[in-house]
Amino acid sequence: MSFSTLITHKNPPVYSKSNLLLPSRFADDIIDSPILPGLPDDVAKYCLALVPRRYLPAMGAVCKKWRSFLKSKEFLTVRKLDGLLEEWLYVLTMDSEGKESQWVVLDCFGHKRQRLPPMPGPTKAEFGVVVLNGKLLVMAGYSVIDGTGTASADVYEYDCCLNSWSKLSSMNVARYDFACAEVNGKVYAAGGYGTDGSSLSSVEKYDPDTDRWTLIESLRRPRWGCFACGFEGKLYVMGGRSTFTIGNSRFVDVYNPEGQTWCQMKNGCVMVTAHAVLGKKLFCMEWKNQRRLAIFNPDDNSWKTVAVPLTGSSSIGFRFGILDGKLLLFSLEDEPGYHTLLYDPNASPGFEWYTSEIKPSGCCLCSVTIKA
Repeated sequence: MSFSTLITHKNPPVYSKSNLLLPSRFADDIIDSPILPGLPDDVAKYCLALVPRRYLPAMGAVCKKWRSFLKSKEFLTVRKLDGLLEEWLYVLTMDSEGKESQWVVLDCFGHKRQRLPPMPGPTKAEFGVVVLNGKLLVMAGYSVIDGTGTASADVYEYDCCLNSWSKLSSMNVARYDFACAEVNGKVYAAGGYGTDGSSLSSVEKYDPDTDRWTLIESLRRPRWGCFACGFEGKLYVMGGRSTFTIGNSRFVDVYNPEGQTWCQMKNGCVMVTAHAVLGKKLFCMEWKNQRRLAIFNPDDNSWKTVAVPLTGSSSIGFRFGILDGKLLLFSLEDEPGYHTLLYDPNASPGFEWYTSEIKPSGCCLCSVTIKA
């Protein structure tokens, strides 16, 4: 068993008030001091990257230099090169009464390892969720304040290494029910509804290096209820609706960041209730047929369908999760009789489906996989 495996299975991340509130041991104003006295900074960074993940929040409280390194892309790069990245499933669940949602973290066995601190800002719905550089971004959405509902432009970032939320720069356009995805280290948000309830065609891009959102060329038509994903360095926007008269859209808008141009394909899914990118393929569940999995191959822009086995109620809807290169189908309802379905795209024909013990407590609203 490798050292990284020992970290993942023997030392799961456990956070407590004691290690989150550790007082700083060094003066933060000693900016020019070495990361670790007596060691070159590159060696010191390697040493810090070897520390088991459960200790990282405490390390981030030691001094600004340590915290800055733990928040950097360089920290993840060092851990990746040494094979120390740990894969965890972050699931947003809703209680049985539908009143309270919370983010929880599951390991590869489905064991709950952590409950995230509450998301900052007002309670929102129809927001976007993206993973960028090992961090969780929760963007925009629809919030109700003092009885009045409005679109939001706020963006918050959860750092799983420091177990803390922080606010990023707001988007240029407040929106909800929009498409978003990460492509080439940038985040894109497209379409949705605006503050006055009108449909949007605007698209913007977030650069984490500058913490800035920039408007780019718009979609050819307003679009909402859609979703996005990244393939081979391009942004794909599909599903949803374009106008009330045209209805559900099968058009696929493809944005090329290099040429900064959009093109369009006439080959997509409509009204997708769940989607996930696994390997180099896109997996979708359409709301009209929850018993067929649609799989998109961007190499030839083709779709194929796979039958979904029946387990639990035939009316169950799904949300997707990805863990260890496999697709998990979580129930949208808190049904005791449902066993999580698991699809292995690399299994032998006829053996792709089986059930898993991994099951969130409460219904799954969305889930993302983070390696850090």
